[in-house]
Amino acid sequence: MAMDQEQFMGMYDPSFEKDACGIGFVANLKGKKSHEVIKDSLTMLENMEHRGGCGCENNTGDGAGILIQIPHTFYKQISKDFRIALPDAGEYGTGITFFPKNIEKKARCKALVKEVAQQLNMHILGWRILPTDNSSVGPTALSAEPSIEQIFVQPDYPVKDQDELERKLFVFRNLVTHTIHKEVEGTKDFFYFTSLSCKTIIYKGQLTTWQVSPYFEDLRNPEAASAIALVHSRFSTNTFPKWKLAQPFRYLAHNGEINTIKGNVNWMRTKESLMESSLFTKEELKLILPICDPEQSDSANLDNVVELLYLSGRSLPHALMMLIPEAWQDNDQMPDYKKAFYEYHDCLFEPWDGPASICFTDGKIVGATLDRNGLRPSRYVLTSDDKLIMSSEAGSLPVDQSKVILKGRLQPGRMFIANLEEGRIISDEELKMKICSEHPYREWLTKNKITFSDLPQSPIQEEILQEKGLFEQQQAFGYTTEDIRVIITPMAETAYEPLGSMGTDTPLAVLSDQSQNISNYFKQLFAQVTNPPIDPIRERLVMSTFS
Repeated sequence: MAMDQEQFMGMYDPSFEKDACGIGFVANLKGKKSHEVIKDSLTMLENMEHRGGCGCENNTGDGAGILIQIPHTFYKQISKDFRIALPDAGEYGTGITFFPKNIEKKARCKALVKEVAQQLNMHILGWRILPTDNSSVGPTALSAEPSIEQIFVQPDYPVKDQDELERKLFVFRNLVTHTIHKEVEGTKDFFYFTSLSCKTIIYKGQLTTWQVSPYFEDLRNPEAASAIALVHSRFSTNTFPKWKLAQPFRYLAHNGEINTIKGNVNWMRTKESLMESSLFTKEELKLILPICDPEQSDSANLDNVVELLYLSGRSLPHALMMLIPEAWQDNDQMPDYKKAFYEYHDCLFEPWDGPASICFTDGKIVGATLDRNGLRPSRYVLTSDDKLIMSSEAGSLPVDQSKVILKGRLQPGRMFIANLEEGRIISDEELKMKICSEHPYREWLTKNKITFSDLPQSPIQEEILQEKGLFEQQQAFGYTTEDIRVIITPMAETAYEPLGSMGTDTPLAVLSDQSQNISNYFKQLFAQVTNPPIDPIRERLVMSTFS
């Protein structure tokens, strides 16, 4: 577990590994804050211990954590002990910060935080040494344990609302992180903001599920209250365990794997030069780049992109619909307004394909979504006392069945939303009708989308090809006897594509002494994980060969 991500052993490549985490949340549907919500979520987390991983020591975990609303009353009370004068709720940002334990490096990191704050006209209200108890943590996790403090920060200028404050904190956090990682050697894994927000805060680390509550003293304090508590138990096999890679992240907790992660990160990097926003200045956009980091986990990079889209003015469900679309290409039952939404955004963003189940929150709404395959099921329950529970599996938090008024499971491609400000659950149909009808997507597609049929014809004239015999044309285009015998002939005779295995023993094109078709130099990347088989009816709906 202590092995670095970049270290390879023989033919082993850690990028081939996948995960199967535990996720869930507890919320009060009416938005009533209480310590009970935090306590219940920690009980749920402990009951999902089997979803997390541990090393050779059963007290060294892969990572676990909890996201809650900022308990302002609690922080206001304890901040007096640190001589920190907190303003009203929603007027400041706070977050838990990981520092290297080396005293000199930590001091340098703090100095850079202050310098960046001054550069951006932000004011550090103060630091608080976070009370922790590591007596139950195993040696491997302890060897990488950071020094943990809580920061309180406020702009030196007025902001109009919490959304604007979130954007300023986002720029500040990213610039601080990029600056410290660049200027202070050896801080890539040891300096990290779990979050920096005026709405939510995250307690997490390289812990087992049952270590989270004992480790963080704040979580046991009855004065700490929240209406939302989102938890995650990590099974880290696609990236090795690190304190900063524990979840939840700033907006979501993720169970599954993103099969397209390498391509998604590369595509996101290409988009950075084209980014514009009415909510960020050009200078601010430069300061937050890069958005994705290849050394982070697939879940962390997904969270980074969701955060960017959300802070750029889209709702959280809108951002997730863009990145994890439901199956729409071959769904004849889907209304056109929804199809137009997905088709339009397909031109802007590549899907971050699962299988995946995701919980998410922005501190005001809380919800969950399942990818189009539906291979990571999750269950939800609502009780008569407004307690809303969602988890990777039923029974993770025991409830009085006589109080249950609603229960169900996530459906493939569907979204489950609870708006705590409105005090109600919003159905998938209502939510997506509203989002998909906000703009005339079909009209935009009709006016602006260019298809292959709109492109000018190839300059290669048909008569030039007719001068060559069939055999010469087959040679020119790289056809082999095997292609004709195994692929083309069966297709011509039966009108079906021939079946084959995923494996291939074809020699690499680059090592061949024969002329090769250029396509032979490329190999497909695909996920080969322990998912249940997909029946042909579902496969026809959810799978797409379009690229």
